[in-house]
Amino acid sequence: MSAVVEPDTSGEFARLWPLLAHCTPDRVVAWRDGRMIRASEFLADVRRIGDVLPKRGCAVNLCEDRYAFLASFCAVAGLGQSTLLPAARTAQAIAEVRGAHADTYLLGDAQTCASHGDLVRLPELGTDAGVQDSTPPMIRARQIVAIGYTSGSTGRPKPNAKSFENFRIGSGLNIDVLASAAGLPAEATISVVATVPAQHMYGMEMSILLPLFGNFAVHTNRPFFPADIAEALSQMPSPRVLVTTPVHLRALLGHAIALPPVAAIVSATTPLPRELAEQAEARLGAPLIELFGSTETCVIGHRRTAREDTWSIHPGVELRPHPDGTEVRADHLSQVVQLQDLIELRAERKFLLRGRNADLLEIAGKRASLADLTRRLQALDGVVDAAVFQLEGCVRTGIQRIAALAVAPGRLEKDLLAELRRAIDPVFLPRPLRIVSALPRNDTGKLPRAALLAALGKTRD
Repeated sequence: MSAVVEPDTSGEFARLWPLLAHCTPDRVVAWRDGRMIRASEFLADVRRIGDVLPKRGCAVNLCEDRYAFLASFCAVAGLGQSTLLPAARTAQAIAEVRGAHADTYLLGDAQTCASHGDLVRLPELGTDAGVQDSTPPMIRARQIVAIGYTSGSTGRPKPNAKSFENFRIGSGLNIDVLASAAGLPAEATISVVATVPAQHMYGMEMSILLPLFGNFAVHTNRPFFPADIAEALSQMPSPRVLVTTPVHLRALLGHAIALPPVAAIVSATTPLPRELAEQAEARLGAPLIELFGSTETCVIGHRRTAREDTWSIHPGVELRPHPDGTEVRADHLSQVVQLQDLIELRAERKFLLRGRNADLLEIAGKRASLADLTRRLQALDGVVDAAVFQLEGCVRTGIQRIAALAVAPGRLEKDLLAELRRAIDPVFLPRPLRIVSALPRNDTGKLPRAALLAALGKTRD
């Protein structure tokens, strides 16, 4: 299966494209409350939302319901506006984004109205099931339809503008990867259940853009608990794809609940241990594809983690490693992007990930990585979850300090440090190491730096 990609005969990005590809009236776009939503009904909802939105500015889309997010994202784009995607849905993150863009308004569904007084509430959706108009809005290729902010895991969130053309080309690559991994025919309609929020770039690519550019139908909910994931999958026809994260996947595999068959599993946002990938494939009986990307680049690589260590580079993407990171050039990017990820190129457009520049430590002439230190702490008996991270260096001595948080019920901090001392060079022992009830992970399992510092009892380094 491939996305609908027609040649741009104008040679410019001014070309108009339909907002919804594969647009026949009966095409299924989403599943909501156990009911199919077809293209004609979806486009009616898009028009209805567009009628109540401000006719200028940018939107912060806070919809919890994924179908409501999808329809309102399209309505905003149809008005020539951009959707802003803050790094988090906290009041502070939203305020920072609104402060950076003039005439920004909030929009949301019934689930978000209680917490935001100045929010534009969406009208009731799904009331025009009999409408047969299937003419989608036309969008200019270079219109900025979204501005995604980085997670803040390495500092202050930064904006990244995405044009409709960026999303169209990138989605075509993702669609080809998913269809190939699942071994599905071109005419198949693929059902998608996602445990990640639509507001995150990974959630955007794998649950919002797929129905727009390919023959996909997305479940409206964002299930987290195993029983909810099983129910969502059972409400949609096969072939099914589960879009998730290592954190959600680990929780799912920790329960014995039976799941409907899936054609493929997709994971991203945090590194996926090979053992977890193997367990997932054995339990669900489907290939697990791990995606490599970022808010800056969107998805640029993939691998079947249970079987391979190397990543395959997406077509149209060029990676140029250098000592401080990696330069990314791609057909779906408007400019060159610099990543902190350190890679080693291999033959046949593959690469090995060697960590992040920001993760590398050098103390007393010795080297280590935060990722490896975290892995060793997580491997200790009784440790359920953990994170090792770097604090700012001491102003007087210049020494870089290391801290750690661990979820380890029944364990003592001093005992964990003693065991860790036997696993790593003592110069890299984290001090302080704090035992906490849970790590401050966000909706996608990431750990923003500000949240880590707060969990240590610090407001700043």
